[in-house]
Amino acid sequence: MSNQNFVDYVRICCRSGKGGPGSVHLFRDKKNAKGGPDGGDGGRGGHIVIRGNRNMWTLLPLKYRKHVIAGDGGTGGGSHKTGADGEDIYLDVPLGTVAKDAETGEVEFEITEHDEVVVIVAGGKGGRGNSHFKSPTNQTPRYAQPGLPGKEEWKILELKVLADVGLVGFPNAGKSTLLSVITSAKPKIGSYAFTTLVPNLGIVSYRDTRSFVMADIPGIIEKAHEGKGIGHRFLRHIERNSTLLFMIPCDTDSIQKEYDILLNELKMYNPELLHKPRVLAITKCDLIDEELKELITPDIPKDIPYVFISAVAQLGLQELKDLLWTTMNA
Repeated sequence: MSNQNFVDYVRICCRSGKGGPGSVHLFRDKKNAKGGPDGGDGGRGGHIVIRGNRNMWTLLPLKYRKHVIAGDGGTGGGSHKTGADGEDIYLDVPLGTVAKDAETGEVEFEITEHDEVVVIVAGGKGGRGNSHFKSPTNQTPRYAQPGLPGKEEWKILELKVLADVGLVGFPNAGKSTLLSVITSAKPKIGSYAFTTLVPNLGIVSYRDTRSFVMADIPGIIEKAHEGKGIGHRFLRHIERNSTLLFMIPCDTDSIQKEYDILLNELKMYNPELLHKPRVLAITKCDLIDEELKELITPDIPKDIPYVFISAVAQLGLQELKDLLWTTMNA
């Protein structure tokens, strides 16, 4: 997915329709010149509705649609006829989209299923016609309720990428290279930091025609939980991955220290991320021999299963797949 087409954050103004007014009408025909009230109710104002669509992967269609306006309800008619409801506006979003109130930042709901619909801003209720106000002391009421006004609210829609495995690591840890080798995805690969600016998804083929989805997400840096680099954009997507694959190069100064920093960033952003299953891949192992592997093994964290891999030389990849599959299905 290209940087220009992937949009994971939009802020939109949603205005629901106002309810239609009730009708003031008295029944009349050639046999009855003074019939009772028969004014119908006004129609409901249109809703703004969010709908899940599994065929979408970006919020791009909403990026330039800053104002969304639903239709107004129709006026009630004689013979107890209810006015037409205002036109509802449906906004299709990818699965994993979270809706927030723009003023308070409060999370209102999350779309996780195809065709799931949630009313984000409800339309105004239609007014009652004069037939509702008939009483023994007022046989011909000549008033009706106006419709309730619609609401205008600013909303934030954020996309959290859904995947079975999310890649966690510093920039240039080899995440994009791994994804390009074991899936058909073609992420941008470079020798500089933050080559990946948007998430990339790929399907990993496994044994017996099985498969799982892997997400290459922008690299994390120290203090990413404070918004450093593109931290919040990265960490938001990590929340929707069921298993985390930590990737640390074998030539780093300290594997344990780098792992602790990555783990701390997840903890500071959302402590619940620490409950997700974790696997560690020591990358770029084509640069070292067996003797060096033994030397750096004591520096590897003891509380996480690990494997040495090289995406370029395609070493240890099947072992990695087996470990991920076992971890995901534990």
